[in-house]
Amino acid sequence: MASKVRVWDLPTRLFHWALVICVAGLAVTAYSETGLDWHVRLGYSVLALLLFRVVWGFIGGRWSRFASFLYSPSSVVAYLRGRSHPDHLVGHNPLGAGSVLAMLAFLLAQVGTGLVSDDESSSQGPLTPFDSSSKALAATWYHKQVGQWVLLGLVLLHVAAVLYYVLKKRQALVGAMVGGDKHVAAPVQPSRDDVASRTVALGVFALCAGFVWWLVK
Repeated sequence: MASKVRVWDLPTRLFHWALVICVAGLAVTAYSETGLDWHVRLGYSVLALLLFRVVWGFIGGRWSRFASFLYSPSSVVAYLRGRSHPDHLVGHNPLGAGSVLAMLAFLLAQVGTGLVSDDESSSQGPLTPFDSSSKALAATWYHKQVGQWVLLGLVLLHVAAVLYYVLKKRQALVGAMVGGDKHVAAPVQPSRDDVASRTVALGVFALCAGFVWWLVK
């Protein structure tokens, strides 16, 4: 009989949906002269969220930790051949894990290049004065010509994969990321999601946001 288990703790869920909103906002404001200030603010917000997620990947709930979805190549191959481990059906499966890690890496690269970019017309990153002009221009080129399109592809791939698992395999991925719980075939260790862990998460995010504020000031 299937049992219900807390997979995604509240901090992870809030991070996920806040990141969705911020990335969507960045896409909307990227080519708007009037929305440039908001584009910058959203970029800072994404950086704070990413720093939080990196820390939470080591101290967060059981299934939010990187250790739970860093798979070996043999594990990925086994999953693709239909010989999945029971844990693959709880948190991120090997393909989903690759997508998540790639998105986090490219988002960090996108925010990082934004901090030192300079389009020589209307915008300049807060850390541009500490870098050479050639590196700033290279960062701007990557930010506008490479990074955003890679991220667009990753987002579309992620959405397509979620739709496939929801519609084809009948896995309630979206519901789990909203409510936090999943129905699994056998009992597994749940993610810790109590007042204490949520308080720690709030403190971690406050520190990350404070660091970003200090960095850009």
